[in-house]
Amino acid sequence: MPSSLITGGTILSPGLEGSVYRLARVEALFIRDGRIAAAGRMSELESLATSQTQRINLEGRTLLPGFNDAHVHIWKVGQLRTTMLDLRGVTSLAEVYTRVEERAKTLKPGEWLWGRGWNEALLAEQSMPDKAALDRLAPHNPVLLTRTCAHIHAVNSQAMQLAGITPETHVPGGEINYEGGILYETAYGLAFRAMGEPTQAQYELWIKAGGAYLRSLGVTSATDPAVDPPLYAAYQALDARGELPLRVNLLYIRRPDGGSQTFPLPQKYHSDHLCCDSVKLFADGGLSGATAAISQPYKNLNPPTCGILRFGDEELYELALEAHRAGFRIGTHAIGDRAMHQILQVYARLYQDSPGPRHRIEHFGLAGPEHLAQASGLGIMAVPQPVFLRELRANYERYLPDDWFCRCFNLRAMFDAGLAVAFSSDGPVVRQVEPINGLQAAMLEPLCAGNGVSLEEALWAYSMGGATASGDEENRGSLEVGKWADLVVLDGDLHNPYSLSVRQTMLGGV
Repeated sequence: MPSSLITGGTILSPGLEGSVYRLARVEALFIRDGRIAAAGRMSELESLATSQTQRINLEGRTLLPGFNDAHVHIWKVGQLRTTMLDLRGVTSLAEVYTRVEERAKTLKPGEWLWGRGWNEALLAEQSMPDKAALDRLAPHNPVLLTRTCAHIHAVNSQAMQLAGITPETHVPGGEINYEGGILYETAYGLAFRAMGEPTQAQYELWIKAGGAYLRSLGVTSATDPAVDPPLYAAYQALDARGELPLRVNLLYIRRPDGGSQTFPLPQKYHSDHLCCDSVKLFADGGLSGATAAISQPYKNLNPPTCGILRFGDEELYELALEAHRAGFRIGTHAIGDRAMHQILQVYARLYQDSPGPRHRIEHFGLAGPEHLAQASGLGIMAVPQPVFLRELRANYERYLPDDWFCRCFNLRAMFDAGLAVAFSSDGPVVRQVEPINGLQAAMLEPLCAGNGVSLEEALWAYSMGGATASGDEENRGSLEVGKWADLVVLDGDLHNPYSLSVRQTMLGGV
């Protein structure tokens, strides 16, 4: 069996003793057949090595369990690195229009122009792309430009016509600005269906590109949320051929955007590289685009809005109950206080109905004391995105009620409430999907002083937190004997997160 002996650096394993987060240190690590066979003193592990054992000297670097991104759209990350027009980081509407015009010149008449990443809070004009402008710049192509949050979309007239959208069109859980060509929340599904489902080959290309990029950043496992049947089939095909670049947990979508169709519960799937035993629900919209459901109006919007709830209470409960009784973990997107109140009441009713797996709340963005206490009491996992504190700060300053600013993605409050927390990026909502950037933001860039977390907490949330959220803590997340040898080697000083960079990633010891 192949084996490796690693020493010569700082080898750390995140752990939790009672309520205290710690980093356990060992001198050496012995890997056999893709798993950790021993951890301890070099003098103790030396006897396990043979003439065939690969000896790895860290040369003073730091070795940790591989990072887990507990909420990242792997295929969409890959899509932006291959075929989709990338509008992230653009600083003016004029530049958005220039890129659209240039891309349109490369397309055949009738071919969809699909882009993503614009953010009106970062644009000099402080406004959204306009339907009339998109009509002028791409007269022969339907256009769909997804905002960075993926909850708001700009389209041109040809796209609206193909999607069957008229001034009278209404969709549950969504809104349409017909004159401006803006689709909110579930209305996106009308345009997506009009585009036609991507082929399995396209999905496979995007998954592999996104997964390879994440692995280069030290990510060895990740959860891809909102997976539909064709995407699930692509993941299974890649796994069968041994082509997944990292270990993936899937959240299978129950209700796709744009209609009342409900997908049946999926066939559960478990292998060393792929797991599907969880489902995804959406309770509300996005915070950076002011569509998350809150209980007081957002700032700087006319007409005033309090965001969008996607479901009524009973409909959400019935969808969740079916999955709960079948033993599926549930990950529910809930950001605003109205949405968190709704899903926490649903989760409480589920556990009253019958015992079940540990459920999750994705984002957990505007939790108040009552939400923190109830989530902790129910054992709910919180899955926030620390890098939002950096990349989306301007949006929060623009839209959030002033008295709620300091509770926005307050990671300190989550840990203090006793919640199990799993960190993530939600890429490609943000450009910086690197866990190191998330570490920096979590520790040193809170929206308000005192809301940062410790190094020990952050590293646990990027390793054991993600493993726990996906029910796989027995196999990964720490450097314990028997777990997969999924590892990351870092250059720099852990106590100065801005100095860190990824030197090497290992999956199953490779």
